[in-house]
Amino acid sequence: MLSQHFLFFFGMLGAFNGIGLAAFLWWQARGRSTQRWLALLILAVGVRTGKSVAFFFWPDIPRVVLQVGLTACFLIGPCLFFLVRSSQGDSPGPGRADRWHIAGVLSLAAAVNLFLPYAAYADLWRQLITPAITYSWLGYLLLATAQLYRQRGRQAAAPSGPLLPGALGGVWLIWVAYYTSGYTSYIVGALSFTFVLALSVVVYLRLRSGQAPIEPYQDRRIPAPEAAAQLQALAELMARERLHLDPGLTLPRLARRLGMPQTRLSQLLNDNNQTSFKQYLAQLRVVEAQALLRQNPAKPLEVVAEEAGFQSMSTFHSAFKKLAGVTPAAFRAAGGGS
Repeated sequence: MLSQHFLFFFGMLGAFNGIGLAAFLWWQARGRSTQRWLALLILAVGVRTGKSVAFFFWPDIPRVVLQVGLTACFLIGPCLFFLVRSSQGDSPGPGRADRWHIAGVLSLAAAVNLFLPYAAYADLWRQLITPAITYSWLGYLLLATAQLYRQRGRQAAAPSGPLLPGALGGVWLIWVAYYTSGYTSYIVGALSFTFVLALSVVVYLRLRSGQAPIEPYQDRRIPAPEAAAQLQALAELMARERLHLDPGLTLPRLARRLGMPQTRLSQLLNDNNQTSFKQYLAQLRVVEAQALLRQNPAKPLEVVAEEAGFQSMSTFHSAFKKLAGVTPAAFRAAGGGS
């Protein structure tokens, strides 16, 4: 009996802490899409594991609880995939293709829940929908792994370097635990989430404790004359070496090239240039794309996007439309804005 109590406690510990952590991360996101996707991922896994614990101890729970838990399970894969995508994009939000992708996932989930409720189609859920959810989760795991592998060089230099592989590895562990539960126990999946969540917190705290101390200037604004000189030096560096054409350019790399701490450069861009690092690069790349379109209007847009430093057509189109007010095709058709 005591062991059952321990199982329930540790199983639900991950679910409750996960849901609470997801709410906190969403509240603290302040428009950062990567953190919002992380919050949604943790929420989906938390709801999924909470359903697992409830079903393990009370097999006769209402079928709607199973339906909610399995729907959350279906959303784990997309949340992980778009977490990776958002951390590697050049624009602050998802591109058109990503928005259609997200809309398709949500529409499918809503249609199945509305027209095929678990209570009325229990056999269908057990025999078809649940296995489809499991393998859909696996498919997104493979997509996220491939996406992260392709960008491994760029990710290694990013501030979130070890965090995304850690999140990916944790979700892989949870998927394997659920997939092999027929050979172990159904509660293992929930316990694995508790373990992954606790380990993630420990790793995060160790990373925080190992960071360099805050520079004394970080808590105050950079004086205007000093900021103007540093922004001019940055503009001259970018014009001379055209670093923005490198799709793998990161904030730490640019800061080292400029000879200043990463936090200083971030503060310079945000406080004194009213733009984020990604937005700053997007502006330079859009200007470059406009110049390429004026020089050679017949050049394919895919080539223009690549030569301007964009990693994908979706980020190219969204950034160009946002900053130039028209699509790249419309800009070319209008004669390069002339």
